[in-house]
Amino acid sequence: EARLAVAGCASLVDSSASGVILFDIGGGSSELVWIDLAPPADGRRRRMADRIRTWMSLPVGVVNVSERHGGRFVTREIFELMVAEVAEILADFPDGASLDAAVAAGGIHMLGTSGTVTTLAGIHLGLPRYDRRRVDGIWLNGARVAALIDDIVAMDYEGRVANPCIGRERADLVLAGCAILEAFRRRWPCERLRVADRGLREGVLVELMAEDGVWR
Repeated sequence: EARLAVAGCASLVDSSASGVILFDIGGGSSELVWIDLAPPADGRRRRMADRIRTWMSLPVGVVNVSERHGGRFVTREIFELMVAEVAEILADFPDGASLDAAVAAGGIHMLGTSGTVTTLAGIHLGLPRYDRRRVDGIWLNGARVAALIDDIVAMDYEGRVANPCIGRERADLVLAGCAILEAFRRRWPCERLRVADRGLREGVLVELMAEDGVWR
């Protein structure tokens, strides 16, 4: 899943960055991938999926986190418990200390592919209804992401239902997704986040096309 997500989102990677933290927040698990963009020692070009330095599948997603902590009535205290649960799991991220240092040095951006980040982007744009064409590829800075999450945490359930970019289907799940994202951001405070409305399906297509020799 990590490799396919990278393949599907490769065109949204900022090639001038030193690395990318790609994440996919799912229902029962979340994938987290460190893409190392340092030039290879042999000077040969490599596909983005071949630049994965390390990755981790976390046993937390919007469904199981909501089931444990609640989704309809979430106070700030409950939200922080969600964040803490994910942060504890992140302590086991492979080569985490090296990623900490790389983020601190600057040059790394986040790239999110999930309903959580596309929802944040839709709210940021003030869309009357979700529009993939305007969301896919948009950049959000750290301060804006923090403000958007705070706004959603402050909403009650009916307020989330009424928001056209959340709606009834996601009203009881969106806070769990925000908590997972917030745990990522607190561990690795990247200043830039790019939003992808693409992922595994596109990655499958890219891999198949590459095998057939019609995609480079």
